[in-house]
Amino acid sequence: MEGSQLYIGTPNGVVICIDEAGDGDFGGRLYHKYSREPIPFRGMGGMIHYMEKLFDELDFPHVATNMRTFAEEGSRRRSGRREEKEKVMSDHELLSQHGYQETFIVRVQHRQNSTWQGRITWADQDKTLTFRSIWEMIHLMESAMTADGSPEEFSDPEPWKDTDA
Repeated sequence: MEGSQLYIGTPNGVVICIDEAGDGDFGGRLYHKYSREPIPFRGMGGMIHYMEKLFDELDFPHVATNMRTFAEEGSRRRSGRREEKEKVMSDHELLSQHGYQETFIVRVQHRQNSTWQGRITWADQDKTLTFRSIWEMIHLMESAMTADGSPEEFSDPEPWKDTDA
């Protein structure tokens, strides 16, 4: 796996190991540098949940849209103080993790408009593409899992337009 795109490069970089795929969903393991233990997930919702939880714990990338609440100050989800987490895995150790079907390196750069923006790398192909939303990231992952295994850049510039009209 020697390649120019194979790096973590950010405090919140995640290696996603896809071990099983089928019926439009996948399962596998997540790895990040703050734990040696894999985080198993089933389904895209589980994967997104664990990644969002990590980003919240790191407060990176900082969320641009906060949840509104009328709760007491002490019961809020975030205290406003970032707690430093200790790194226990090196980038090299993270990059040595592989899924049975596919391996992705995800670097979320922004959490804006209630979604994520960042870059995703197909580890086996050393190819990196950007994504503008969680939905687009999932689409890119699914395209890498197709029969020919070639990831395609998302090219729908106006996904909100109804093409059947």
